[in-house]
Amino acid sequence: MHVITGFLGSGKSTLIRHLVAHKPRHERWVIVINEFGQVGIDQAMFEEDDDVIVKGLPGGCMCCQLAFVLQASLVNLIHRHRPDRLIVEPSGLGHPAGLLEMLRGEAFADALQLQEVIALLDPRRLDDPRSREHDTFQDQLLIADGVALTMTDLASREQRQAAWRYLENMWPPKRWVLEACHGRMPVSLLIEGHRHAREVEMDAHPGANAHRILRNTAPLVSLDEYRYREPAPGKPICERAESLGHASLGWRWHPDDRFSLDALTVLLDRLPPELRIKGVLHTDAGWKLYNRADGRATLTSSVWRRDSRLELIGPPPQLPLVERLEARLAACRDDASAQDSC
Repeated sequence: MHVITGFLGSGKSTLIRHLVAHKPRHERWVIVINEFGQVGIDQAMFEEDDDVIVKGLPGGCMCCQLAFVLQASLVNLIHRHRPDRLIVEPSGLGHPAGLLEMLRGEAFADALQLQEVIALLDPRRLDDPRSREHDTFQDQLLIADGVALTMTDLASREQRQAAWRYLENMWPPKRWVLEACHGRMPVSLLIEGHRHAREVEMDAHPGANAHRILRNTAPLVSLDEYRYREPAPGKPICERAESLGHASLGWRWHPDDRFSLDALTVLLDRLPPELRIKGVLHTDAGWKLYNRADGRATLTSSVWRRDSRLELIGPPPQLPLVERLEARLAACRDDASAQDSC
Protein backbone atom coordinates (compact mmCIF):
# COMPACT_ATOMS: atom_id res chain seq x y z
CA MET A 1 0.00 0.00 0.00
CA HIS A 2 1.15 3.50 -0.89
CA VAL A 3 -0.03 6.83 0.54
CA ILE A 4 0.50 9.82 -1.75
CA THR A 5 -0.20 13.06 0.06
CA GLY A 6 0.22 16.78 -0.57
CA PHE A 7 -1.48 20.11 0.01
CA LEU A 8 -4.38 21.45 -2.08
CA GLY A 9 -3.51 21.75 -5.77
CA SER A 10 -0.13 19.99 -5.55
CA GLY A 11 -0.92 17.65 -8.46
CA LYS A 12 -1.58 14.35 -6.67
CA SER A 13 -4.11 13.00 -9.17
CA THR A 14 -1.90 13.99 -12.13
CA LEU A 15 1.04 12.12 -10.64
CA ILE A 16 -1.05 9.03 -9.89
CA ARG A 17 -2.38 9.03 -13.46
CA HIS A 18 1.22 9.01 -14.72
CA LEU A 19 2.02 6.06 -12.45
CA VAL A 20 -1.05 4.17 -13.69
CA ALA A 21 0.01 4.74 -17.30
CA HIS A 22 3.35 3.05 -16.56
CA LYS A 23 2.28 0.34 -14.14
CA PRO A 24 3.39 -3.29 -14.63
CA ARG A 25 0.90 -5.09 -16.86
CA HIS A 26 0.60 -8.06 -14.54
CA GLU A 27 -0.45 -5.98 -11.51
CA ARG A 28 -3.96 -5.01 -10.48
CA TRP A 29 -4.18 -1.63 -8.75
CA VAL A 30 -6.92 -0.15 -6.59
CA ILE A 31 -6.86 3.64 -6.19
CA VAL A 32 -8.79 5.34 -3.37
CA ILE A 33 -9.20 9.09 -3.82
CA ASN A 34 -10.34 11.23 -0.90
CA GLU A 35 -11.66 14.72 -1.64
CA PHE A 36 -12.44 17.49 0.81
CA GLY A 37 -15.36 18.58 -1.36
CA GLN A 38 -18.71 16.83 -1.52
CA VAL A 39 -19.26 16.02 -5.20
CA GLY A 40 -16.13 14.02 -6.08
CA ILE A 41 -14.28 15.13 -9.21
CA ASP A 42 -10.77 13.67 -9.06
CA GLN A 43 -12.06 10.15 -9.72
CA ALA A 44 -13.42 11.44 -13.06
CA MET A 45 -9.81 11.94 -14.18
CA PHE A 46 -9.22 8.19 -14.29
CA GLU A 47 -10.29 5.63 -16.86
CA GLU A 48 -11.11 2.40 -15.09
CA ASP A 49 -10.13 -1.01 -16.43
CA ASP A 50 -10.04 -4.60 -15.22
CA ASP A 51 -6.66 -3.98 -13.64
CA VAL A 52 -7.27 -0.39 -12.43
CA ILE A 53 -10.18 0.14 -10.01
CA VAL A 54 -10.90 3.67 -8.77
CA LYS A 55 -12.94 4.46 -5.65
CA GLY A 56 -13.85 8.01 -4.72
CA LEU A 57 -14.48 9.12 -1.12
CA PRO A 58 -15.70 12.73 -1.26
CA GLY A 59 -17.09 14.74 1.59
CA GLY A 60 -14.34 15.37 4.11
CA CYS A 61 -11.07 14.04 5.46
CA MET A 62 -10.63 10.27 5.48
CA CYS A 63 -8.57 10.26 8.66
CA CYS A 64 -11.31 11.82 10.78
CA GLN A 65 -14.74 12.55 9.25
CA LEU A 66 -14.70 9.50 6.96
CA ALA A 67 -12.64 7.08 9.06
CA PHE A 68 -15.43 4.51 9.33
CA VAL A 69 -16.33 4.77 5.64
CA LEU A 70 -12.68 4.40 4.64
CA GLN A 71 -12.14 1.31 6.75
CA ALA A 72 -15.29 -0.36 5.43
CA SER A 73 -14.41 0.61 1.84
CA LEU A 74 -10.88 -0.79 2.12
CA VAL A 75 -12.14 -4.09 3.50
CA ASN A 76 -14.63 -4.34 0.62
CA LEU A 77 -12.10 -3.38 -2.07
CA ILE A 78 -9.44 -5.80 -0.83
CA HIS A 79 -11.92 -8.68 -0.56
CA ARG A 80 -13.60 -7.99 -3.89
CA HIS A 81 -10.64 -7.13 -6.14
CA ARG A 82 -7.59 -8.73 -4.46
CA PRO A 83 -5.26 -5.96 -5.67
CA ASP A 84 -1.49 -6.28 -5.90
CA ARG A 85 -1.11 -2.62 -5.06
CA LEU A 86 -3.35 -0.13 -3.27
CA ILE A 87 -2.79 3.62 -3.66
CA VAL A 88 -4.52 6.06 -1.32
CA GLU A 89 -4.68 9.78 -2.10
CA PRO A 90 -5.85 11.74 0.97
CA SER A 91 -7.49 15.13 0.62
CA GLY A 92 -5.17 18.08 0.28
CA LEU A 93 -6.28 19.09 3.78
CA GLY A 94 -5.96 15.55 5.11
CA HIS A 95 -3.47 14.77 7.84
CA PRO A 96 -1.61 11.50 7.14
CA ALA A 97 -0.92 10.64 10.80
CA GLY A 98 -4.47 9.51 11.54
CA LEU A 99 -4.65 7.57 8.29
CA LEU A 100 -1.39 5.74 8.95
CA GLU A 101 -2.46 5.04 12.51
CA MET A 102 -5.58 3.30 11.22
CA LEU A 103 -3.70 1.35 8.54
CA ARG A 104 -1.32 -0.03 11.16
CA GLY A 105 -4.25 -1.34 13.22
CA GLU A 106 -5.33 -4.92 13.65
CA ALA A 107 -7.94 -4.72 10.88
CA PHE A 108 -5.26 -4.54 8.17
CA ALA A 109 -2.22 -6.05 9.88
CA ASP A 110 -2.28 -9.19 7.71
CA ALA A 111 -3.62 -7.58 4.54
CA LEU A 112 -1.52 -4.47 3.88
CA GLN A 113 2.18 -3.78 3.74
CA LEU A 114 2.65 -0.03 4.09
CA GLN A 115 5.32 1.25 1.74
CA GLU A 116 7.00 4.65 1.61
CA VAL A 117 4.75 7.64 2.18
CA ILE A 118 5.19 10.09 -0.68
CA ALA A 119 4.45 13.80 -0.31
CA LEU A 120 4.11 16.27 -3.18
CA LEU A 121 5.36 19.84 -2.86
CA ASP A 122 4.75 22.74 -5.21
CA PRO A 123 7.82 24.97 -4.56
CA ARG A 124 5.71 28.10 -4.98
CA ARG A 125 3.74 27.19 -1.83
CA LEU A 126 6.74 28.10 0.31
CA ASP A 127 6.28 31.75 -0.74
CA ASP A 128 2.80 31.78 0.80
CA PRO A 129 2.81 32.08 4.63
CA ARG A 130 -0.73 30.66 4.76
CA SER A 131 0.56 27.39 3.35
CA ARG A 132 4.09 27.38 4.74
CA GLU A 133 2.90 27.95 8.30
CA HIS A 134 -0.09 25.58 8.06
CA ASP A 135 0.40 22.67 10.50
CA THR A 136 -1.02 20.08 8.12
CA PHE A 137 1.19 21.31 5.27
CA GLN A 138 4.27 20.94 7.48
CA ASP A 139 3.26 17.57 8.89
CA GLN A 140 2.54 16.08 5.45
CA LEU A 141 6.17 16.75 4.55
CA LEU A 142 7.58 15.67 7.91
CA ILE A 143 5.86 12.26 7.83
CA ALA A 144 6.86 11.53 4.22
CA ASP A 145 9.70 9.16 3.37
CA GLY A 146 10.18 10.79 -0.04
CA VAL A 147 9.12 14.08 -1.63
CA ALA A 148 8.29 14.82 -5.26
CA LEU A 149 8.55 18.46 -6.31
CA THR A 150 5.67 19.23 -8.67
CA MET A 151 4.71 22.27 -10.77
CA THR A 152 8.43 22.89 -11.31
CA ASP A 153 7.75 24.24 -14.80
CA LEU A 154 5.82 27.09 -13.16
CA ALA A 155 8.34 27.74 -10.38
CA SER A 156 11.38 29.94 -10.75
CA ARG A 157 14.93 28.63 -10.33
CA GLU A 158 15.11 30.40 -6.97
CA GLN A 159 11.85 28.82 -5.81
CA ARG A 160 13.06 25.33 -6.76
CA GLN A 161 16.36 25.86 -4.95
CA ALA A 162 14.54 27.14 -1.87
CA ALA A 163 12.38 23.99 -1.85
CA TRP A 164 15.44 21.74 -1.97
CA ARG A 165 16.99 23.66 0.95
CA TYR A 166 13.73 23.48 2.93
CA LEU A 167 13.61 19.70 2.56
CA GLU A 168 17.33 19.20 3.23
CA ASN A 169 16.89 20.89 6.61
CA MET A 170 14.16 18.47 7.72
CA TRP A 171 14.77 15.83 10.34
CA PRO A 172 14.60 12.89 9.94
CA PRO A 173 16.09 13.32 6.47
CA LYS A 174 14.16 12.18 3.41
CA ARG A 175 15.15 8.97 1.65
CA TRP A 176 14.82 10.77 -1.64
CA VAL A 177 13.71 14.05 -3.22
CA LEU A 178 13.13 14.50 -6.94
CA GLU A 179 11.53 16.89 -9.38
CA ALA A 180 8.40 15.46 -10.99
CA CYS A 181 7.35 18.02 -13.60
CA HIS A 182 3.83 17.28 -14.91
CA GLY A 183 3.63 14.41 -12.41
CA ARG A 184 6.35 12.38 -14.11
CA MET A 185 7.63 10.29 -11.24
CA PRO A 186 9.28 6.93 -12.05
CA VAL A 187 6.97 4.03 -11.25
CA SER A 188 10.07 2.17 -10.04
CA LEU A 189 9.88 4.22 -6.83
CA LEU A 190 6.69 2.31 -6.04
CA ILE A 191 7.73 -1.09 -7.36
CA GLU A 192 11.20 -1.09 -5.79
CA GLY A 193 10.42 1.08 -2.76
CA HIS A 194 10.96 0.39 0.92
CA ARG A 195 8.53 0.14 3.78
CA HIS A 196 7.43 3.26 5.62
CA ALA A 197 10.35 4.31 7.81
CA ARG A 198 8.81 4.97 11.20
CA GLU A 199 5.86 4.68 13.48
CA VAL A 200 3.48 7.62 13.41
CA GLU A 201 1.97 9.07 16.56
CA MET A 202 -0.78 11.65 16.08
CA ASP A 203 0.20 13.35 19.34
CA ALA A 204 3.62 14.15 17.90
CA HIS A 205 2.16 16.29 15.12
CA PRO A 206 0.46 19.57 16.07
CA GLY A 207 -1.48 19.68 12.80
CA ALA A 208 -3.29 16.47 13.74
CA ASN A 209 -5.17 18.10 16.62
CA ALA A 210 -8.02 19.52 14.52
CA HIS A 211 -8.43 16.14 12.81
CA ARG A 212 -8.44 14.32 16.14
CA ILE A 213 -11.23 16.57 17.40
CA LEU A 214 -13.25 15.97 14.24
CA ARG A 215 -12.74 12.24 14.47
CA ASN A 216 -13.99 12.21 18.06
CA THR A 217 -16.94 14.56 17.60
CA ALA A 218 -18.14 14.17 14.00
CA PRO A 219 -21.41 12.26 13.53
CA LEU A 220 -21.03 8.72 12.26
CA VAL A 221 -21.24 8.63 8.47
CA SER A 222 -22.80 5.51 6.97
CA LEU A 223 -22.11 3.96 3.61
CA ASP A 224 -25.74 4.63 2.66
CA GLU A 225 -24.93 8.34 2.49
CA TYR A 226 -22.60 7.61 -0.42
CA ARG A 227 -25.22 6.06 -2.65
CA TYR A 228 -25.30 7.95 -5.91
CA ARG A 229 -28.20 10.36 -6.54
CA GLU A 230 -28.61 11.25 -10.21
CA PRO A 231 -29.71 14.84 -10.81
CA ALA A 232 -32.74 15.47 -12.99
CA PRO A 233 -32.28 17.42 -16.26
CA GLY A 234 -32.11 21.13 -15.55
CA LYS A 235 -32.13 20.55 -11.77
CA PRO A 236 -28.59 20.37 -10.40
CA ILE A 237 -27.82 19.00 -6.95
CA CYS A 238 -25.88 21.44 -4.79
CA GLU A 239 -23.58 20.29 -1.98
CA ARG A 240 -21.94 22.48 0.67
CA ALA A 241 -19.63 21.78 3.60
CA GLU A 242 -17.20 23.52 5.94
CA SER A 243 -14.42 22.23 8.21
CA LEU A 244 -10.68 22.53 8.90
CA GLY A 245 -10.80 26.24 8.09
CA HIS A 246 -12.00 25.67 4.52
CA ALA A 247 -15.36 25.39 2.79
CA SER A 248 -16.54 23.64 -0.36
CA LEU A 249 -19.34 24.45 -2.74
CA GLY A 250 -20.25 22.08 -5.56
CA TRP A 251 -22.89 20.98 -8.05
CA ARG A 252 -23.76 17.93 -10.12
CA TRP A 253 -25.84 18.19 -13.33
CA HIS A 254 -27.59 15.60 -15.45
CA PRO A 255 -25.34 14.41 -18.33
CA ASP A 256 -27.79 15.86 -20.88
CA ASP A 257 -27.33 19.37 -19.47
CA ARG A 258 -24.77 21.09 -21.70
CA PHE A 259 -22.81 24.31 -21.20
CA SER A 260 -21.26 26.89 -23.48
CA LEU A 261 -17.54 26.33 -22.92
CA ASP A 262 -16.63 29.94 -23.70
CA ALA A 263 -19.26 31.40 -21.38
CA LEU A 264 -18.45 28.96 -18.59
CA THR A 265 -14.69 29.50 -18.64
CA VAL A 266 -15.18 33.29 -18.64
CA LEU A 267 -17.38 32.95 -15.55
CA LEU A 268 -14.96 30.64 -13.71
CA ASP A 269 -11.94 32.75 -14.59
CA ARG A 270 -13.59 35.76 -12.94
CA LEU A 271 -13.96 34.01 -9.57
CA PRO A 272 -11.46 34.94 -6.81
CA PRO A 273 -7.99 33.57 -7.67
CA GLU A 274 -7.60 32.10 -4.15
CA LEU A 275 -10.27 29.49 -4.89
CA ARG A 276 -9.37 25.94 -5.88
CA ILE A 277 -11.75 25.04 -8.72
CA LYS A 278 -12.26 21.65 -10.33
CA GLY A 279 -14.88 20.49 -12.79
CA VAL A 280 -15.78 17.85 -15.33
CA LEU A 281 -18.38 19.30 -17.66
CA HIS A 282 -20.45 18.50 -20.72
CA THR A 283 -19.93 21.44 -23.09
CA ASP A 284 -20.62 22.41 -26.68
CA ALA A 285 -16.96 21.46 -27.34
CA GLY A 286 -17.30 18.00 -25.75
CA TRP A 287 -16.62 16.73 -22.24
CA LYS A 288 -13.93 18.83 -20.57
CA LEU A 289 -11.93 18.70 -17.37
CA TYR A 290 -11.38 22.15 -15.81
CA ASN A 291 -8.67 22.42 -13.16
CA ARG A 292 -7.54 25.64 -11.45
CA ALA A 293 -4.95 25.89 -8.69
CA ASP A 294 -3.14 29.02 -7.50
CA GLY A 295 -5.03 31.08 -10.09
CA ARG A 296 -3.81 29.04 -13.10
CA ALA A 297 -6.40 27.06 -15.04
CA THR A 298 -6.05 24.15 -17.45
CA LEU A 299 -8.64 22.62 -19.74
CA THR A 300 -8.35 19.08 -21.11
CA SER A 301 -10.61 16.44 -22.64
CA SER A 302 -12.34 13.99 -20.32
CA VAL A 303 -13.55 10.41 -20.71
CA TRP A 304 -16.13 10.94 -17.93
CA ARG A 305 -19.76 10.83 -19.10
CA ARG A 306 -21.75 10.08 -15.97
CA ASP A 307 -22.69 13.67 -15.08
CA SER A 308 -21.28 17.19 -14.99
CA ARG A 309 -19.58 18.27 -11.77
CA LEU A 310 -18.10 21.51 -10.47
CA GLU A 311 -16.50 22.30 -7.12
CA LEU A 312 -15.00 25.35 -5.42
CA ILE A 313 -12.80 25.06 -2.31
CA GLY A 314 -11.32 27.88 -0.27
CA PRO A 315 -11.59 30.02 2.85
CA PRO A 316 -15.30 30.55 3.62
CA PRO A 317 -15.21 34.35 3.02
CA GLN A 318 -13.88 33.79 -0.51
CA LEU A 319 -16.74 31.57 -1.67
CA PRO A 320 -19.48 33.35 -3.69
CA LEU A 321 -23.13 33.41 -2.70
CA VAL A 322 -24.71 30.08 -3.66
CA GLU A 323 -27.90 31.40 -5.25
CA ARG A 324 -26.10 34.06 -7.28
CA LEU A 325 -23.46 31.70 -8.68
CA GLU A 326 -26.00 28.98 -9.39
CA ALA A 327 -28.07 31.45 -11.42
CA ARG A 328 -24.98 32.53 -13.39
CA LEU A 329 -24.08 28.89 -14.05
CA ALA A 330 -27.62 28.21 -15.28
CA ALA A 331 -27.25 31.17 -17.65
CA CYS A 332 -24.20 29.46 -19.18
CA ARG A 333 -26.31 26.58 -20.47
CA ASP A 334 -25.79 25.96 -24.18
CA ASP A 335 -28.59 27.93 -25.85
CA ALA A 336 -28.66 31.39 -27.40
CA SER A 337 -30.60 33.16 -24.65
CA ALA A 338 -28.44 31.63 -21.90
CA GLN A 339 -25.21 32.69 -23.59
CA ASP A 340 -26.49 36.24 -23.96
CA SER A 341 -27.25 36.53 -20.24
CA CYS A 342 -24.17 34.77 -18.83
